[in-house]
Amino acid sequence: MKTLRLKPGKEKSLLRRHPWVFESAIARGGADPGETVRVESHDGKFLAWAAFSPSSQIRARAWSFVETQRIDATFLIALCARAVGARGLFDLQSDGIRLVHGEADGLPGLIVDRYGDTLVAQFGSAGVERWKDVLADALLAATGLARLYERSDASGREREGLKPV
Repeated sequence: MKTLRLKPGKEKSLLRRHPWVFESAIARGGADPGETVRVESHDGKFLAWAAFSPSSQIRARAWSFVETQRIDATFLIALCARAVGARGLFDLQSDGIRLVHGEADGLPGLIVDRYGDTLVAQFGSAGVERWKDVLADALLAATGLARLYERSDASGREREGLKPV
């Protein structure tokens, strides 16, 4: 597992569960786009598991602050199911609803809306781009729908080093 080591004092936001690590906070380390990295304080203490983005000012986006958490398909499938389930708690009389709202649902960079019988997804960060197939299948399974349309054309993808889709 690759590691990002932060500069002294730069761990404060992660300790408060802010999910972003900016380029200027990193002392050393790196990885491939979307690869999960271990984020550590300057003295080697675990802070988070995060998706690395070498082209963005936001170099890492936290998946989890639990050291024992494995970041794998099972974890991501559970996050999708939890997000969809949480929206089901509301008695909304609409066929248009936001089902996944990025960092708020533990899925940094992923926005998913439901319009009738179709999901519309934006994969806006290197981490969710890397796990796109798993996430798309998980979202369809969690909703019982058969159609997902990708609309990843927001300008933020360019800042992530990703091409529009």
